[in-house]
Amino acid sequence: MNNILQLKGQFQKRKAPGSFGPTNLPKEKAVSAEHVLKLKSQLQDIIAFWNQEKIINGALVSVYYRKVVAKSNRIQLLLSDGGRHPNQSVRGAKFIEGYNEKNELVQKHVITYFLATDSLQKSIVLLDKCAATIQNFYDGNISSNDTELINAGVYNDNTMSKSSFLKTLVDCFYVENFRMDCTPKTVNGQSIVTIYKTGVDTIELLSRLGINMFNVKMIDETTLRMEKDEIDILYDKAPYLVSMSVKDFAEIDYDITGCEEYEEQVLIKKPENEPVVGVIDTQFDKRVYFSDWVEYQKCISDDIDLHTEDFFHGTAVTSIIVDGPTFNPRLQDNCGNFRVRHFGVAMAGGFSSFAILKQIREIVRNNRDIKVWNLSLGSAMEIDANFISPEAAELDKIQYEYDVIFVVAGTNKKKNSNVDKIGAPADSLNSLVVNAVDFSGKPTSYTRRGPVLSFFYKPDVCYYGGDGPDKIVVCEPLGKATVTGTSFAAPWITRKMAYLIHIMGLSREVAKALIIDSAAGWDRQDTIKYEKGYGIVPKRIEDILYSREDEIKFIMSGSIDEYEVYTYNIPVPQYMNAHPFFAKATLAYFPQSDRNQGVDYTSTEMDIHFGRIAELKGKAVIKAIDYNKQAEEGLNTIYEEDARKLYRKWDNVKHISEALKEKGRPRKAYQSGMWGLSIKTKERLDSKASRGLRFGVVVTLREMNGENRINDFIKLCMMRGWVVSRLDVHTQIDVYVKSEEEITFE
Repeated sequence: MNNILQLKGQFQKRKAPGSFGPTNLPKEKAVSAEHVLKLKSQLQDIIAFWNQEKIINGALVSVYYRKVVAKSNRIQLLLSDGGRHPNQSVRGAKFIEGYNEKNELVQKHVITYFLATDSLQKSIVLLDKCAATIQNFYDGNISSNDTELINAGVYNDNTMSKSSFLKTLVDCFYVENFRMDCTPKTVNGQSIVTIYKTGVDTIELLSRLGINMFNVKMIDETTLRMEKDEIDILYDKAPYLVSMSVKDFAEIDYDITGCEEYEEQVLIKKPENEPVVGVIDTQFDKRVYFSDWVEYQKCISDDIDLHTEDFFHGTAVTSIIVDGPTFNPRLQDNCGNFRVRHFGVAMAGGFSSFAILKQIREIVRNNRDIKVWNLSLGSAMEIDANFISPEAAELDKIQYEYDVIFVVAGTNKKKNSNVDKIGAPADSLNSLVVNAVDFSGKPTSYTRRGPVLSFFYKPDVCYYGGDGPDKIVVCEPLGKATVTGTSFAAPWITRKMAYLIHIMGLSREVAKALIIDSAAGWDRQDTIKYEKGYGIVPKRIEDILYSREDEIKFIMSGSIDEYEVYTYNIPVPQYMNAHPFFAKATLAYFPQSDRNQGVDYTSTEMDIHFGRIAELKGKAVIKAIDYNKQAEEGLNTIYEEDARKLYRKWDNVKHISEALKEKGRPRKAYQSGMWGLSIKTKERLDSKASRGLRFGVVVTLREMNGENRINDFIKLCMMRGWVVSRLDVHTQIDVYVKSEEEITFE
């Protein structure tokens, strides 16, 4: 087995390139004056509506685009508000299905904006002038050839400037309709409701409708818990204010077989300085044999009566994290034991998502020494196709702000249930979400699936959670029990994450990338059904921390300071002037996100390019192993739908891999003989939001002829100025033990 290598060196930086060329209609496309006038009429109707509705100081407008649009193809001039770019006025986004010009059923973007009604009036003036120009100079229909001539200098209209005309024209091409949207009422009873951000304080806004709210009901400035009568008033008087809503009730669902006493007493040593893992769950029973390993904090009111069943789930989950392999020898992971700080926030019968949301942030903030958290609570209801759940959004914010990672259970499907999609908070993008498989590696009978927001891969990975008669063994308050559920798959991955971060000293970004990379292997198991994520995580920690003798696996990490960080200085070994390797790479990062942006949830996109360095027109370029040409110089037309599908654009995990072939042909070695890694960063809203954002990359090279070339690689890297270190489990354990020793000064 080969050690994983850690490469440390200097990444180069590059600012974003300037203008991407003149404003043109797409090739062979056209815009008619009739279409422009239709858009003008729709805006006039919207202004008329908002002139009657004075509850907010402005207007909400939904823009229906003709397809899923890239940031660069959103409206650029229309709906500009007081000189601000329209992107700064976005309040939500969703996908709908519709037909394109070829009568094909496709996904389309709907983006909601909030702006002043005066700005709407200015947009109407622009549309009126644009339609007149098309009618007067282009016989009612302007083509892409015409716009190219305009950019070449052929433009004589004094009605509006060339720049304003072209920007308005291109905006009109991508926009199908302007509409007023109202979110349908889909909830009854106590719910968590998010209203659009309109510049008016939420409590003040609702008071204008006759709804008296209090700060204690607020999750953030636009999301709050409401009772049924309050929701009825809101939908009756101002349904257009509702961005999204979800029922405020979650429950725990898992299968448990009757408990029995252990045939012999289970023993465990006294805890010393082992890593501490956080568990947020139901209550913990202190009578179990490993109670010395658990610091338990009850986080519900003392006025609530607790029953025996309120301790089952939480105690079982914590038993796996502390000492799971002792009673599950076939799942021995060689990670040892972990201490647990257990926070009992729920009871077995169900719980309020709102109440737990209010507690989780405070729990994490007050326990900053804990880096890995297990959350095996989830909703029986399906996630929504167009927005992240409040629970997941809060987890994503916490992870972005506090440098922690949550390992979240993928939620279970009840017997005879029609539920198919995963439930909250398994839609958390920054979390490591774990589904369950049976011991043969097949999805379980209770498996639920992704994706999230119609696009993001969730779950991330899967692990053994038991099914049918073949179950997971746990320690319950009354003794041994056998159980099934994603609740009992997730803690095994929590153990591995804690080992990688605390014992091996890896960042959460690298640790997450390693877990996903190990699950994916060279033959990803699940790309269509969204049941198993990238695959099954290996049982033994050694299978994550070591590679085969014919593989070179190395990790790199860094942070984003400019548009691009890169190195063209990775010396992959050669044989007969060629590189005899298959290659794969996994990237992970924890971006800022905004639930109010709907399907455009993540704020930062990191685009990974990895491959050989070649010379093209006198410039060094990376020939990416996945043929990724995004953001390359020259004309590379990649539509947003394709960029998302092929290159996982906006996903915070990227896994690129070549297929192993029996008769693989070594790659030609170009003049430099180097390989390169480039991370290009894009922002949806704030161009500086990603500054300082860290990333982790895991790269694996497999030698086509079975040769072990790791020593050659190490020597070449050291010659090129890299600091190369081997990740050695035994050495890191010694380092951890020494670092945790208490020193007494005399």
